[in-house]
Amino acid sequence: MQRAAASPAPRARADRAFCHGTARLAVRCLHAELTLHPKPGLVSLLDNGSHDDMTAVTFMRSLFALRHYFARICQAGIDGAPFAALKRLGIDAELRMLRVTGGVNTHRGAIFSLGLLCAAIGQARARRTDLSAAALRAILLTRWGDELAAHMHAAAPCRQGPRPAGGAREEGALGLPSVFEVGLPALHNTLGAGRGMRHACIDALFALMAHISDSNVFHRGGSDGAQTVKQQARRFLALGGTAHPQWQEEALSCHRLFVGRRLSPGGAADLLAATCLVHAAVARGLA
Repeated sequence: MQRAAASPAPRARADRAFCHGTARLAVRCLHAELTLHPKPGLVSLLDNGSHDDMTAVTFMRSLFALRHYFARICQAGIDGAPFAALKRLGIDAELRMLRVTGGVNTHRGAIFSLGLLCAAIGQARARRTDLSAAALRAILLTRWGDELAAHMHAAAPCRQGPRPAGGAREEGALGLPSVFEVGLPALHNTLGAGRGMRHACIDALFALMAHISDSNVFHRGGSDGAQTVKQQARRFLALGGTAHPQWQEEALSCHRLFVGRRLSPGGAADLLAATCLVHAAVARGLA
């Protein structure tokens, strides 16, 4: 006997609750990134890192302003919205961020990467797909891949002078490879070794710093600064990451070096938050 389909109203209410739950996960992941320490060159609750234009309070204001955006873009994913609709939501979120921070860019990269992931999580719910990291990446590529590629290429003619390879647009067009191929494996390796989430986030952050071409670092320190970040991150990982007995001292030494040279790997921080969102969303599932 065929079961009658659920009526639209209860389903819509359940979807709204799911979207708000996803938004809470996204905000919690951004908050976890903010409170993580030691975090070379980046703002935390203990200091402002390499920044004189933002503090932890600036980030908290931004987080509060973004909470509805993540729910809306998750709903857009459920609705199967085209990338143009996701982009409009992202632009609106960026304007809200800039209003509450007085024009300071705290979360532009996170608006893009975590927004895409929230949309993919919503689309997975609409498809009744078992939620996994592989499923989320496949949705990004099959549902919005062509539009993301066009979005990446549309920005290319505007570039003048030397620029780092990669960047948020290329990450999006390729289905966030740094999240799924670098951040998540590092996170899971540390958790699998029996160390906690703080250790896992530190190891994932350094893995991302060692891997990505971070435009935040490039703009502050040029190619020399970008090379310094990668070298220091690779050195930390070669020592064993958080498995090393003096890992905190090593990370703090790296922090002092970055602050002295005004280097801030903000792109890696955004991708760490995105990594944590995938991990948390998969653990929660689609119920």
